[in-house]
Amino acid sequence: MVQPFALALLLALAVAGFALPSLALPLSAGDRLKVTIPEGEEFSGIFEVNLNGELELPYVNPIPVTGLEPGLVQKRIQQVLVKAGYFQPSFLKVSVNVVQWAPVEVFVSGSTFQPGRVLINEWSDAEQTQTPVQQSGQAPFNRFLSVAIRQAGGLMPTANVAAVELLRGSKKEVIDLSGVFNGEPFKDIPLIAGDRVIVPDTGMLNPMIVRPSQITPVGVKIFISNLTVPATSNATSAIGRDATSFPYGSRFSQAVVSGNCAGGSVLTNAYRRAVLVRTHSLTGKTTTLDKGVEELLRRSSSNDNNPYLMANDAVACYDSAVVNFRDVLGIISEIISPGVLLYDRFVP
Repeated sequence: MVQPFALALLLALAVAGFALPSLALPLSAGDRLKVTIPEGEEFSGIFEVNLNGELELPYVNPIPVTGLEPGLVQKRIQQVLVKAGYFQPSFLKVSVNVVQWAPVEVFVSGSTFQPGRVLINEWSDAEQTQTPVQQSGQAPFNRFLSVAIRQAGGLMPTANVAAVELLRGSKKEVIDLSGVFNGEPFKDIPLIAGDRVIVPDTGMLNPMIVRPSQITPVGVKIFISNLTVPATSNATSAIGRDATSFPYGSRFSQAVVSGNCAGGSVLTNAYRRAVLVRTHSLTGKTTTLDKGVEELLRRSSSNDNNPYLMANDAVACYDSAVVNFRDVLGIISEIISPGVLLYDRFVP
């Protein structure tokens, strides 16, 4: 029983604009419910919410249940059966339990790496064929807001993590997900089919959110080329799979080091150059950043000079001017040497 003081506190919070905690997750089309009515076996069984968001029980009109919590569905079934004259209110008891949560389609737009339609809480092959079994306390952890954002590629570095919008029908809610990064409690909303998630963009890079998390990428895969002399391939330059996969939040300089573009002889290697090539996933625009390796490692501390790596970035390393000059001399030598030999052979 709720104590009077606690009830008064909850009402005060509600009036002040604080959201009360949800007791259960709302229903969507495809969710499967077990309805149990003592002495009403013809109305009992496992039922699936249809594509119109309705529960179809025998002998009564379809009952709209989309967006309702199971407890509210239970009350609505009681009202319908009593109104239809099948039961007296004092003798009717209804139990509703979710036995299987369905995958739901939601739409994510704004500052994510792969905005668009996403399907969350997908069933495995076994779940699609097995008979639903009631499980007390079952919760669809893969139907939350954070999962939808992650499925849409995760937040971009310029996302406004404190003002994520959730649109459900005509209702709008703004959610602050900063707690994902600073450890503070945050509200992770359960989603239903048709929900829209909009992630605003600030236009400014936020270093706090450029790291692996529930709502950002775990890692990025990039492409590296380091065809330095005397190496003739990436394999001989020790660039393998591990050298091209980085945790999200890694920087250009780390790719340069991982690709063996740095170190070695100071005279020849310190003046090598590295080029970062990036194609924006949404606009298709390609940009390049050309930096001296020594400058990049020692004096580049800003985001503009040493940017974070993004998925599918390409890094190419070029030999220094000293090595280039040596190669030019080698080419000249290769051209002149045969001429000298011919001259010595045919000229007395």
